[in-house]
Amino acid sequence: MRALRSRVPGVRTPVALAIPALLAVAFLLIPLIGILARTSWADLGTHLTSPGVTQALRLSLLVSVWALGLSLLLGVPLAWLLARTDFPGKAFVRSLVLLPMVLPPTVGGVALLLGFGRRGLLGPWLENTFGITLPFHTSGAVVAATFVAMPFLVISLEGALAGLRPAYEETAASLGASPVRVFFTVTLPMVAPGLAAGAALTWARALGEFGATITFAGNLPGTTQTLPLQVYLLLQDSPEAATSVSLLLLAIAMAVLITLRGRWTGTPRDRAHGAQPPADDTAAPDTAPRADRETPPAPQERRSLHAEVTGFDRLTLEAAPGTTIAVVGPNGAGKTTLLRALLGLTPRSRARLRLGDTDVTELPPHRRQVAWVPQDGALFPHLSALTNTAYGLRAHGVPRAEARREAQQWLDRLGVGHLAHRRPAQLSGGQAQRVALARALAARPWLLLLDEPLAALDQTTRAHVRHTLRTHLAGFGGVCLIVTHDPVEAVSLADRVLVLDEGRTLQDAPPAEVTRHPRSPWVARMLGRNAWPGTAAPDGTLALAGGGRLVVADTPAEGAAALAIIAPEAVSVHRDRPGGSPRNVWPGTVRELTAVGSRLRVVIASAEAPDLVAEITPEAATELGLVEGTAVWTSVKATEVTVVVL
Repeated sequence: MRALRSRVPGVRTPVALAIPALLAVAFLLIPLIGILARTSWADLGTHLTSPGVTQALRLSLLVSVWALGLSLLLGVPLAWLLARTDFPGKAFVRSLVLLPMVLPPTVGGVALLLGFGRRGLLGPWLENTFGITLPFHTSGAVVAATFVAMPFLVISLEGALAGLRPAYEETAASLGASPVRVFFTVTLPMVAPGLAAGAALTWARALGEFGATITFAGNLPGTTQTLPLQVYLLLQDSPEAATSVSLLLLAIAMAVLITLRGRWTGTPRDRAHGAQPPADDTAAPDTAPRADRETPPAPQERRSLHAEVTGFDRLTLEAAPGTTIAVVGPNGAGKTTLLRALLGLTPRSRARLRLGDTDVTELPPHRRQVAWVPQDGALFPHLSALTNTAYGLRAHGVPRAEARREAQQWLDRLGVGHLAHRRPAQLSGGQAQRVALARALAARPWLLLLDEPLAALDQTTRAHVRHTLRTHLAGFGGVCLIVTHDPVEAVSLADRVLVLDEGRTLQDAPPAEVTRHPRSPWVARMLGRNAWPGTAAPDGTLALAGGGRLVVADTPAEGAAALAIIAPEAVSVHRDRPGGSPRNVWPGTVRELTAVGSRLRVVIASAEAPDLVAEITPEAATELGLVEGTAVWTSVKATEVTVVVL
């Protein structure tokens, strides 16, 4: 058993499993060896070139090619339907697809006779209306082969479609591509491995079909007598010739399987192994002439935004042309749902959307002039950076040469023009995001939606792309919404910050106002501040929701819900109970120490107050002897607490 090595390091292959597995291999191999051993090699050429065999081979090739064509024509749409839509009876339809694979072939032939035969359900109508008689005709052999072979195509392609992320198709729709265009230019190219595998299996299965053909179409030489039927006849009169022809069919089947190398379900191109991208933008320096990068593209049309969103998200959003809005909030707040509602891509929320003077509420996504850049960019992996960028223009009917010229201008403007002929797999993260942004802007949108466009980038690349994004959003004539969890992005890129929680607006204000007076604990913590919700008490303090009381300088009206904001640098840390002016003093224990730039961030847990974050210098931490588990005292002056009434 030494030759059988487990793929799990250090784990030996169990003998109890290895022996039955080897017996199964032998069981499958012995019949093939039997064919090889009994083949009359000296007469092989004579057997395969006899008139009956060559005639049957030509007919088999004709029938299998026609069966493949019919399977592609009917099976590709069926696979897409099963993979991409939900409808009543879907499980039943999938069972119908699988049925010919488990049905005895002769039973399938009988079913075809009863359905399409001269006395079947449709047979008389086909004969009387079109003069078509399927039994005992070559077309009958094609129908029989298609019936048993098409499931292989449908199952293989459905698996490939299920593995393809819908973000590619949704992004193509947001660039203006109709559903049919998306299917032929994005979906099919990206599932090409699965389609090729299914087509090969379908052809091979059609080539070897026997039972349904002889039952439904008969066994007429030159008309329905395919190669498998020829083997059946030769086995009675000339067993040596039957063995030679069987060897031919065996060789064809093995060639198909070896060529596929196990890729029955296909591998979408976005998951296929390709060239490794550079680690960052510095791996491929920008060598494009500066003058080219500054070539102005077509001007962006100026459009305002008015949206009334209902469903999970319930809010009204208005913005003037040229406005950039950062959408922030905790996970599940409805940020991405808002973007998808504006695109018309989700049943969770519906947006009554007006862009400028145009109401696009009832328009499908590809006609809304709303461009979307998902978190990973969703660049089409089978297209170059240039053709990716020109995709939206081509979808809007711009001639190829003009679309490529304008796409090149946008790539130059974003500093990636020299990468125009690279595929996405050859781009770094920052380069890919700039190409995705160029593609969205080139589509001439009225509304631009960016879903965490910089989240997947490292800090250095993120800063560079953020600067590029800020530069080009300044000249964008429509409205831009950016979903982000980064306070730097929200402050540096946006004119307004929209804070969402459970689909509702908590705050919609300029970044400076949100920074000074955040109305959400999540936003306050995102900005690095302590945020304690509470209620104004009669004694002028704030009764904290997590327990304890907080003395504040400006007390809201009694009973008012409020949020206490405490900057980490306003928190003092002591080893002994402090005296003097601080009115908020709590004992606690150091729970965590982390470095933030040149300072240390200390998380202190206390039984008398919520967790408190303090920022101190490394020298102060050393002087205090702080480590995780150290008992400390914390203090905050009442004047250092900002109270926001909710």
